Amino acid sequence: MFRRFFSNKPTKYFIICGLGNPGREYAHTRHNVGFDALDLIADRFDIPIDTIRFNAALGKGAIEGRKVILVKPQTYMNLSGESLSQVVRYYKADPESEMIVIYDDIDLPVGRLRIRKQGSAGGHNGMKDIIRHLGTENFARIRIGVGGKPKGYELKDYVLGHFSEQEREQIDEALIHTAGAVCLVLEKGIDIAMNEYNRNSQISAEQK
Repeated sequence: MFRRFFSNKPTKYFIICGLGNPGREYAHTRHNVGFDALDLIADRFDIPIDTIRFNAALGKGAIEGRKVILVKPQTYMNLSGESLSQVVRYYKADPESEMIVIYDDIDLPVGRLRIRKQGSAGGHNGMKDIIRHLGTENFARIRIGVGGKPKGYELKDYVLGHFSEQEREQIDEALIHTAGAVCLVLEKGIDIAMNEYNRNSQISAEQK
């Protein structure tokens, strides 16, 4: 298990990782909503993501009085765990209590959030690699719904495609909620964040 790498002392930083693919051609695609969420969080809390290390773009700052490391792996989605595991080890973080991963989910309607303490990768290749490298499924994640693949589309083409104008508005709202959810996790814990955002996200989506 990954836990053997850590001491029992509390760590200095909480790791917040958004998943996506590097490069302009992938910017703001469905598969890059994790990157988009991290960019919004960085902007809101004035945390420049301006360091390249461990095959990742990193930002160091504070949210709700908690020191954080923002992580955007630059290894392409399928190798996200290779990068994130290096960051976690270096900062001696316990992924099971001091990390959140934010990523896209085709099994949720566009703009729907789902926060979980643990779980399988659910077919997401980035999450598969993270679980493989960390040796555990027991870490917090925020899934942002990007909608199911329409009939006749290849999955790769769909997730690497862009949102419609209406979908983009829903996603932008979801990113704001994601930032709020991250704050609540840091301030009051994941259980309270799950109760607040899983419920409200579903109500909001059903009203659209």
